[in-house]
Amino acid sequence: MRILESYIHGCWHASSTQGIVTQHAVTGEPVSSVSSDGVDLSAAVDHARYVGGPALRSMTFPERAALLKAMGQLLIAEKEVLYELSAATGATRADSSIDIEGGAGVLLGYASRGRRELPDGHVLVDGDPEILSRDGSFLGIHIATPRRGVAVQINAFNFPVWGTLEKLAPTLLAGVPTIVKPATPTAFMTEAMVRLIIEAGILPDGALQLVCGRVDGLFNLLDGQDHVAFTGSADTAAMLRSHPTLSARSVRFNAEADSLNAAILGEAAVPGSDEFSLFVTEVVQEMTVKAGQKCTAIRRALVPTPQLDAVAEALASALAGVRVGDPADADTDMGALVGVTQREEVRGAVMAMRASADVVVDHCEFHGVNPKVGAFLAPTLLRASDPNDDAVHTTEAFGPVCTLLGYDGPDDAVRLTALGSGSLVASVVTPDANEAAALTLGIAAHHGRVHVLDAIASANSTGHGSPLPTLVHGGPGRAGGGEEMGGLRGIRHHMQTTAVQGSPDMLTAVAGQWMPGAIRHVGQGHPFRLHFDDLELGTAIRTASREVTLDEIENFAHSTGDYFYAHMDEEAASASPIFGGRVAHGYLVLSLAAGLFVWPDPGPVLANYGIDRCRFAKPTYPGDILTVWLTAKRKTLRAGTGYGEVAWDAQVINQDEVVVAAYDVLTMVANRPGINGAPVPDGTV
Repeated sequence: MRILESYIHGCWHASSTQGIVTQHAVTGEPVSSVSSDGVDLSAAVDHARYVGGPALRSMTFPERAALLKAMGQLLIAEKEVLYELSAATGATRADSSIDIEGGAGVLLGYASRGRRELPDGHVLVDGDPEILSRDGSFLGIHIATPRRGVAVQINAFNFPVWGTLEKLAPTLLAGVPTIVKPATPTAFMTEAMVRLIIEAGILPDGALQLVCGRVDGLFNLLDGQDHVAFTGSADTAAMLRSHPTLSARSVRFNAEADSLNAAILGEAAVPGSDEFSLFVTEVVQEMTVKAGQKCTAIRRALVPTPQLDAVAEALASALAGVRVGDPADADTDMGALVGVTQREEVRGAVMAMRASADVVVDHCEFHGVNPKVGAFLAPTLLRASDPNDDAVHTTEAFGPVCTLLGYDGPDDAVRLTALGSGSLVASVVTPDANEAAALTLGIAAHHGRVHVLDAIASANSTGHGSPLPTLVHGGPGRAGGGEEMGGLRGIRHHMQTTAVQGSPDMLTAVAGQWMPGAIRHVGQGHPFRLHFDDLELGTAIRTASREVTLDEIENFAHSTGDYFYAHMDEEAASASPIFGGRVAHGYLVLSLAAGLFVWPDPGPVLANYGIDRCRFAKPTYPGDILTVWLTAKRKTLRAGTGYGEVAWDAQVINQDEVVVAAYDVLTMVANRPGINGAPVPDGTV
């Protein structure tokens, strides 16, 4: 039996007293002793705030992203250590891969997004500047900066690795330190994972701390700069949310709670259709993966009333083929619940629902195990005698249990789904796009995610129960009312959005991004001849000018096939309320502008890979004279590549100094030789 240690204040701490003993889900033997006796929670919070926080905030977004990448690669390399431990939780290897490799995948996913999409700095600018004065000398912007507190995780038992990392990835990327409190039954998995990270020396001191055991009094140490993220039961979430300190000090609280998730079989998905089969497969998978111990598992299967018998028969047949037994056996489809206490709770929930539901399936053969010793439970399918009964929509059996409900028409399906009072996810399975749209829009307000499944999507669908780091995970009402992940949305939960007003030069300094009206630095030659390291924000060039001719407009039309009337028909263009005469193609304007600012010879600018925010502000007519202001707006280093991304503010103006086109030009610009992996003349780096 392992005595689990907490990691606080830069040291591992083992309790000197006997803690709660956890048992092996299959054999019942002791696995770990869990206690936080002797842990100084106040010191842990201070260490996070005054050591971990400053260290993370001193790093840029790409530097923090590099930490996540290193952690993800480490856990992939050391995954077998975690797989070996995971069997004690009752999980099969397939179950564990969701937890272990899925958790590493979240780290790597956020690392990639951070490197590619976040600025090479410490501030996120939200949206375009607001012009607050007629002459443009007074602007307003919204910026997001890391909060100066600590993120506290209180996690559930079912995903001890993924559940920690899906919260940790956006938190660290935002620049906020974390204290992790794992659920006791599977804390040994979280402790092993954290130990790997700490011993690898990847993170700065104080960025990650771990408390195995109780955290009594921790909430009293928090304030308005802190954040609590909870995963668990709806009842516990409600209790924690009402903690007087959290309320009095406006501590941010995010809950992801259990929910009565639904899957709806559309009326168009008749027996024999691909979608009918997909529905059966999806329900069986959600009942048996992790033995149904997923907050996203399907608890209610809504089926058109005329198809109830056919669906019940198909599900019973499919469940009969599920092999339940030792999770260490490669042939096992479903292992054990996390412990016998959890099994008895599930049995109690099933008994509560049986007052208004009939049993379709509740027995199976257990292979290679003693079900009286291990926490095994047969997949259990119920059929509601009254689909409106409250117990079906309020009682969650957190195990391999699902209830069939009949519905009469799409409005009834939407109504019954809403009786769950808010869920993390629902699936809509139908081949009919109109039916899918009606059901999805009908239930969307009650869900954080809707999984629409048909035969076309089936080959690449990630499934009903799989939260993805790029999509929101959370839901309203009973599901907790919170939101996690969702790509870069997730990091903003740990940042403070602030409106800042000032002159363009002041806001350029604050945001680390050139603002319209700020000083332009000209006279250094063509900026495309400067390496990434030598470019300053505001480095600019005003180009030479050129006249737009009618011949160029017509030639452009002939070469592209764009014969839109405004470019080719004087009479029709003159009658237009927008143009008043023939005009140049917008893309011709962009092409002519590029000819004015592009440097033709090989140099630091390696590639132009796109434009953003393009707008044609005013028509360009034959005879207009075009000039371009090109200004370095934003720089983002691509670590280790030898180059960085430079966004250039392009303003195309006519002879009256009126902007006719505005956009951001995106380029890759080389570092000076020997910097950031850029090659030197002899070919080395």
